[in-house]
Amino acid sequence: MMLQTTLFVAARSRAHGPTAALWHAVEVHRPPAEVDGACELTLCGSLARVSTEDSWPVAARDVCPACAVLSR
Repeated sequence: MMLQTTLFVAARSRAHGPTAALWHAVEVHRPPAEVDGACELTLCGSLARVSTEDSWPVAARDVCPACAVLSR
């Protein structure tokens, strides 16, 4: 029997036009050091830069509501 855990890291999107920068969740399937600083696809489908220094969920108000729901 194989135990599989899901690891989420925090990622910050860029503000684009009327859209504010938000914190998103990224599911990683490789060591976090391999994705540090890279842009990855978030749970909600956005692209955001991974920050392995910040754990998910982040303690901030500007969190993507879709990522918050999908990461539960």
